[in-house]
Amino acid sequence: MKKNILILGILYLNACFSFATRHQLLLSYKEEAITLKTATGDIRGTLTLPAGSEKLPVVLIIAGSGPTDRNGNSMFTQNDCLKQLAAKLAEKKIASVRYDKRGIGESKNAAVKEEDLRIEHYMDDVRSWIKLLGENSQFSEVIIIGHSEGSLIGMAASGNTGKFISIAGAGLPADEILKEQLKKQSQSILDMSIPIIDSLKKGVSVKSINPMLNSLFRPSVQPYLISWFKYNPQEVIRKVKIPVLIIQGAKDIQVSTEDANLLHKANPKSKLVIIENMNHIFKDVAGDEQENIAAYNNKSLPVNSKLVKEICSFILD
Repeated sequence: MKKNILILGILYLNACFSFATRHQLLLSYKEEAITLKTATGDIRGTLTLPAGSEKLPVVLIIAGSGPTDRNGNSMFTQNDCLKQLAAKLAEKKIASVRYDKRGIGESKNAAVKEEDLRIEHYMDDVRSWIKLLGENSQFSEVIIIGHSEGSLIGMAASGNTGKFISIAGAGLPADEILKEQLKKQSQSILDMSIPIIDSLKKGVSVKSINPMLNSLFRPSVQPYLISWFKYNPQEVIRKVKIPVLIIQGAKDIQVSTEDANLLHKANPKSKLVIIENMNHIFKDVAGDEQENIAAYNNKSLPVNSKLVKEICSFILD
């Protein structure tokens, strides 16, 4: 009996090993840890490397706003959109790095105090990543992909790097977007918020905040908002001299096609691609808003194939 159990155990281990080996061969890429050293702590990410030893272009993927990790997930959403994108790029012989922003995931130790955080911290991190990847001899070119808020951060930090790709990037300053979003709240909330936003836009903090607005405008977060409100995406992208690709999903319920048009108009040399049925997190949505929202927590949905095709064509052509 014991002999039979041992044989079954060995067969099981062999089967697992065989499956893992086939799976790795099927993937034709590997993933390994990569770390960016900063003055406040390590920022940790994942390097996705296609099989082979030839020089490859590498994409730095910048996640969107909020507590979004390297894979495109948060405590509220689980969709693996950035992880899936990295895998699809690897299939086309394009390497990539995606990372947990400072204060998020495995980069928690790189956090700074909320009252000290500025959007420029994220921009400086991108510049440091570009430098680190540019010094690596296995990469032929560094390309930036910025998703959502990562679009503004990426375009501001891109400098003279290879190429820049904006996916679902806002076309208006954050203060204007916030005002539009608050119009969906009660009139009293909007009336209390407008003067605060206008003051922060001028660089002046507001000491007295109604407790109802504390989650948005608490004193410790105001310095970050002041730093963020300074940037107009149209003015920033106008200064980008490297090749630019602007991609927007027509089913995006967070950022509109008009945002993409504004960015494209500000940088007429850019290439603009509108993808039908793609939502904010790169997934295909044919139905209503309920289906759209459900996609934010569905890891089984693949990223849009046209998105991958357009990105790869832009990088490799």
